[in-house]
Amino acid sequence: MTKRSVLFAVVAFAGIAVWQSGVHAQYQGAVASGLPNQSPMAPPPLPFWRVRNTHIFMIPGAGANRANVAVQVGRDGVAMVDTGSAETADKTIATVKFLQNYDASIPAPLGYAAETRSSINFNSVPPALGIRWIVNTTFGPEHIGGNEKLSGAGTTVSGGNVGAYAPEGAAIYAREELLGRLSDLKPGQKPTPTGMLPTDTYSLDQMKFSNFVNGEGIILYHAPHATTDGDTIVYFRGSDVIVTGDLFRQDTYPVIDVDRGGTIQGVLDALNHVLDIAIPEFREEGGTMVIPGHGRLSDSADVGYYRDMCTVIRDRIQDMVNKGMTLAQVKAAKPTMEYDARFGPGDTFVDAVYKTLKKK
Repeated sequence: MTKRSVLFAVVAFAGIAVWQSGVHAQYQGAVASGLPNQSPMAPPPLPFWRVRNTHIFMIPGAGANRANVAVQVGRDGVAMVDTGSAETADKTIATVKFLQNYDASIPAPLGYAAETRSSINFNSVPPALGIRWIVNTTFGPEHIGGNEKLSGAGTTVSGGNVGAYAPEGAAIYAREELLGRLSDLKPGQKPTPTGMLPTDTYSLDQMKFSNFVNGEGIILYHAPHATTDGDTIVYFRGSDVIVTGDLFRQDTYPVIDVDRGGTIQGVLDALNHVLDIAIPEFREEGGTMVIPGHGRLSDSADVGYYRDMCTVIRDRIQDMVNKGMTLAQVKAAKPTMEYDARFGPGDTFVDAVYKTLKKK
C-alpha cells in the first residue's frame, strides 16, 4: 500500500468517525445542552431531523403511519405544524422540550437587528417560552390528535385587555372549514373536546402571522378542495421550508376525502402551488425544503415527480370516464400499475379520483 493510499484511508476513517459522532449527537443527545449547568441531555423519545442549518426540525412518527410534525424553536417560543396522534402526545411534548435545549446549544451567528430584534449574542439562555403556536394542516387524527395535550402544555403570551379572556395554552390555527367539520356532529357522535378545536381560523386565500416568529415570517396558504376542503400549506419564509400536510406524502398516493370536499384537481393545484413557491438550488435539487405529511424530507424534484404521477393517473381515468367506463372497469384497467410498487395499492386512490371526475 502506498503512502498516499494509507493517508487517504486514515482521512476517510476519520471522516466516517466524525460523521457517526455527529449522527449520534443529533439522535442520542450527546451534546452540551442549553441548560444553565450545561448538563448532557437525555435522548428524546422520538427521532428528529434538523432541516439544514435552520431552527426547524421534523419529527417523523409523531403521528400514526409515520405522520410528520414540524417544529420551529427559538427565543420567541415554539411554533408547530400539526401535533401528531393523541397516543404519542406525551412523547411529542418531551421531544419538543429536548429540541428547545438542543437548539439553544447551537451557537448562533451575529445577524441583523430585524432578524432577532438584537444583533448581540447573549451568553445566558433566556427562559423558554414553550409552545405558543400550532397550525393544523388537515383533519386526519394522526395530524391533529395531539392538539389538546400539546396546546395545553403550551403558553399564551398576551397582555392588556386581551390577557383577561385569552384561552390558556398555545393558539391553534386552521382553516375555518376544519373547525366547522370538527364542530358539525353527526347523530350519536361524541363532541370534539374543546381543547382539540382550533382557536383561530382564517377564511381568505392566505394568512400571515402578524409579526416575525423566531426571526422569520410564517404564511398559511389555503389548498382548496385538495385532500379535503380545509387543507393548509405552511411556509417558513426565512428558513425556506414548506410543510404540506397530506396533499404531498412519500409513502402512498394522496388520500382524498371526497365526503369532506377533496378532489384530485385540488390536489394538483396545491402541488403546483408548492412548486410555485419553492426555488431549487440546481436542476430541481436542493433549495427549498419540503416536509411532507408522511415520509422523508423532500425538495422540488420530489414534489414535481409526485405531481406528474398524479397528473398521469388523473388523465388516464378522465379518458376512461369520457368513454363511459364504470368504476369496476377503470380499476380493472389498472391506471396506477407502474406506480404501485412505489406507492402501494392504488384502488382507494382510483376510487376517489373517479368519483371527483364523474361529478363534472
